[in-house]
Amino acid sequence: VQLQASGGGLVQAGGSLRLSCAASGRTFSAYPMGWFRQAPGKEREFVAAVTWSGSTDYADSVKGRFIISRDNAANMVYLQMNRLKFEDTAVYYCAGQSSPGTYGYWGQGTLVTVSS
Repeated sequence: VQLQASGGGLVQAGGSLRLSCAASGRTFSAYPMGWFRQAPGKEREFVAAVTWSGSTDYADSVKGRFIISRDNAANMVYLQMNRLKFEDTAVYYCAGQSSPGTYGYWGQGTLVTVSS
């Protein structure tokens, strides 16, 4: 099972980035997928999640700015990040649930750097 995240980079505050996560080795279409992030010196935190049917959940810090989506046929998950802030700087990880409520599959992370 592999999750490959991509799309990170350097962006100015107020800008946008779109992260992608490609899943292989397992069909994730029936399972919730999520994005997490870890900023320097901080613990990893939840960012957003999407169920197989498209229902979404967001951390309060990104609500209204980030949009999570998925393409079940392509086994892809996306995170559209708008109005980026300096505090969004972090390594972003995509993850898939291996059992209800447990994210057991993790990608390698992609770095997002927001310059102020």
